[in-house]
Amino acid sequence: MSQHQLEITKLNKIYDKKVHVLKDIDLEINEKEFLVLVGPSGCGKSTLLRSIAGLEGVTSGDISIAGRTVTDLAPADRDIAMVFQDYALYPHMTVRDNLSFGLRMRKLPKDEIDEQVNTAAAMLGIEELLDRRPSQLSGGQRQRVAIGRAVVRRAQLFLFDEPLSNLDAKLRSQTRIELADLHRKVGATSVYVTHDQVEAMTLADRIVVLNKGVIQQQGAPMDLYREPANCFVASFIGSPTMNFFPGKLTRTGGKATFCIGNDEIDLSDCPVPEAGGDYVLGIRPEAIKVLAKQGREAEGKVDMKVTVNLIEPHGHEAHMVATLAGHQAIIRSANPHRLKVMTDAHRGDLLDVTFDREAMHFFDTSSEGLRVKTTWIS
Repeated sequence: MSQHQLEITKLNKIYDKKVHVLKDIDLEINEKEFLVLVGPSGCGKSTLLRSIAGLEGVTSGDISIAGRTVTDLAPADRDIAMVFQDYALYPHMTVRDNLSFGLRMRKLPKDEIDEQVNTAAAMLGIEELLDRRPSQLSGGQRQRVAIGRAVVRRAQLFLFDEPLSNLDAKLRSQTRIELADLHRKVGATSVYVTHDQVEAMTLADRIVVLNKGVIQQQGAPMDLYREPANCFVASFIGSPTMNFFPGKLTRTGGKATFCIGNDEIDLSDCPVPEAGGDYVLGIRPEAIKVLAKQGREAEGKVDMKVTVNLIEPHGHEAHMVATLAGHQAIIRSANPHRLKVMTDAHRGDLLDVTFDREAMHFFDTSSEGLRVKTTWIS
């Protein structure tokens, strides 16, 4: 294995001999890759990160960093740098001393320490803060210092534990941009934990989705968005979440029909599962298109009618909460014509919609909710 890689093999973590938090985790992270672990609270993502860091012992399995097994090593011996959610700065020290503390503990020469601190400070734009104490900094500035303390380490592996969760929305967005830029400059292998799928989509080279201690799917952000492996991934990746409609598919000759309650959609013009039966139809909010009264033929045929419950204007786009065949649906649009139709609508109005045939997914009705392979009707 080449330098700066992380390999996790059959990793298990069990608390009190009965709570199985991590289940046979197999994961390899490439050199310079920015990998993001996502999932709901309690899915095991923070436990996995802490296990990599050596802050949690493991029940079984192996962890290797740059080809060296570190499973039983102390955190200080793993050559990692970690950024915590709560910053973990020393309040009595200046920013300069916070940044240099780890280097001084390793007894590096003063000139080398100064050079690494100044380089990190310039990279993060905190040169003017070096003589201040944490109490004199804003939340965003403290987070930059916490990140800087990891940067000066020049470790083989960077670990981030929800580092932006304490920041307000605007600052989170700005810091995401800075983190992405920092990763390009430093090029260090990084593992980043978040519950925020927007952070995951914008930062990751690869996303790993966890649920109940099991890896559900991993891949490039847009691959997970376009081709989710199951209902869980489809519902977790994407905001607003994917719409799901349980129904029955009927295939007769060259025709396919999907019934949702008492309503049916002709799907003869798109790929569908090879066999008829019960499925869950999944479709993203932007793939349900509200039709304007004028020019409907150009936009697509009417598939269904929806009843408007709530309109949420966002300026550049709008979200509509509606009832579709007895199920709640969320519709999103930034198209100027559809946007006007949506924002002009009122609660209780009936609107015509069409489904984007290239953005429809079918999932089985089992507890796994796996995405079903589809084919064109011959």
